Amino acid sequence: MQSAVTEGDESHWDDVYERRGPLGVSWYQPEPTISLTLIERLGLQPDAAILDVGGGASTLVDRLLAAGFRDVTVLDLSRTALEVTQERVGPVERAHWVHHDVRTWTPRAAYEVWHDRAVFHFMVNAGDRASYLSVLNSGVRPGGHVIIGTFASDGPDHCSGLPVLRYNADDIAEALGPRFTVVDTLHEEHTTPAGATQPFTWVVARANG
Repeated sequence: MQSAVTEGDESHWDDVYERRGPLGVSWYQPEPTISLTLIERLGLQPDAAILDVGGGASTLVDRLLAAGFRDVTVLDLSRTALEVTQERVGPVERAHWVHHDVRTWTPRAAYEVWHDRAVFHFMVNAGDRASYLSVLNSGVRPGGHVIIGTFASDGPDHCSGLPVLRYNADDIAEALGPRFTVVDTLHEEHTTPAGATQPFTWVVARANG
C-alpha cells in the first residue's frame, strides 16, 4: 500500500485493536449476519473446510462452530486479534488459527470457502492484489467458493488511517478473473460502533476449475 503504514504492517493492526478494543473497531458487528447468510446459501456439509481471511476478533468462527462445522480456519495479520478470539472460543480441535500475512501465506489445503470481509479492499497496490489473488487461487478447490465483502463504490476511501479501494460487484468479479463465476451478490449498510454508515459490496463466486 502506498502509505506511511502499509496494510502489511502487523504493528499497525495490533495497535488498532489495543487502542480501540475488539468491540470498538469500525468493522465490529455483534453478529456476522451477512457472512452467515451467504455461507448458509451454499448448502455446505459439516466437514467443509472454511477459511476466514482477516477474521481477527470476529465471532464468525464461533457461529460456524455452533452450526456444526468441523474445519474452520481463521487467518489474521494481528496476533492481538487472534488471541482475543482464541481466548473467547477456547481450545477447540475444529478451529485452526493462522497468524500470517495473507499475501505471503501458503495454504495448508484447498478450502471449500474462502471468506474475506474487509481485507481485499486494503490491497491498493497492484502487486499486493496480485499476491493476494495468487494465494486465493491456490487456496480454493475446484467447485469451492469465494465470499468477498469490500467497501462499496460509495463507501469510505480510508479505514483505520489507511487508504482502500472501493468496489462494485462487477469490479470484484473482474479482479477474481475467469476462473470464478459470480453466483450471488448483496449490498450491505454496515453501522459502525460510532454510528457511521459504511456501504459494503458482497460477492459470492464459484471456482470453475
